[in-house]
Amino acid sequence: MATTAPATPQPSVSSPRQSSTVLRFVAGLPVLQIVALVVLFVVTAVTVSGFLSKSSLYSVLVLAAFLGIAAAGQTVVILIGGIDLSVPSLIGAANLVTPALCARHWPAGLVILFVLSCGGLVGAVNGYLINRLSVSPLIVTLSTGAMVIGGGLAWTNNGFSAASVPTWLTTFSSPTGHFLGIAIPPVLVLWVLLAVAVGVVLRHTVTGHHTYATGANRRAADLAGVRTRRIWIGAFAFSGLSSATVGVLLTGFIGSASVGIGDPYLFTSLAAVLVGGTSLVGARGDYWRTVLGALILTLITTLLIGHGASTAVQEIVFGLLIMLFVGLYGRERRLRDRV
Repeated sequence: MATTAPATPQPSVSSPRQSSTVLRFVAGLPVLQIVALVVLFVVTAVTVSGFLSKSSLYSVLVLAAFLGIAAAGQTVVILIGGIDLSVPSLIGAANLVTPALCARHWPAGLVILFVLSCGGLVGAVNGYLINRLSVSPLIVTLSTGAMVIGGGLAWTNNGFSAASVPTWLTTFSSPTGHFLGIAIPPVLVLWVLLAVAVGVVLRHTVTGHHTYATGANRRAADLAGVRTRRIWIGAFAFSGLSSATVGVLLTGFIGSASVGIGDPYLFTSLAAVLVGGTSLVGARGDYWRTVLGALILTLITTLLIGHGASTAVQEIVFGLLIMLFVGLYGRERRLRDRV
């Protein structure tokens, strides 16, 4: 009786398409930023006493969350080829107005809706004026920023009006806060949700594709049917919304209004985008890289403070980082010039 030899198992071979997908994924990883983040974490953990405690790590992450949320809108604006210098003014105005409205017994939901809507509206006006009048984003955003912070100061008597911060807002922004009974700061949950949402929208939706197309070549995008004016308005509106959100969160974090609290975010929000690997020439980068940039900058700040560096030294370091990355990315040719 004839017997059939057992079949020899064949080794599995991945298809060329699968291999190329893996290679593209690996090539697209921000390796430099990841390595820098790991090195900074190790150096800080070794040289700064108490850094690895739970409270210290949560504090660092919460500060990174504020920066990351502020830089979310800046990232999208830079991707379309713009820049938003009204970020610190919107943060400061939201920080001044929020407790003032709470002191007037406005419902919490209405306060947040009003402040965030105003931030988004200012951003939308920025985007419309820049696109419609072909004016430099530097001029428009600096002008509107000055008007916004001036209005906030006038409304709140130069920031010294009676103000009260609701307990729930303090808890939401605190490193010791809880989310659904778990000892995780709610602001971190908000940042994670934002990062996922912005990352998915930019990479996997029509709106995201139109954003990159607008940043690569606005004229070509117009001819392809992309409504670039809507993209510009939407990008700047999102930047205004994210800035106002940080202003509200900082109100809970510090427990009061503070004149000039948004000033540091003028450089740090831009530095987070650049350090993360998003190029100033537009259409190159994404928000997940900015998340890495925010973590890197926060660790640098923690390391400097842990070793007794002054605010002046921190400003010098951030200035050098911005100069370095502008030098690296600013020399790149725009995509429209390469095709």
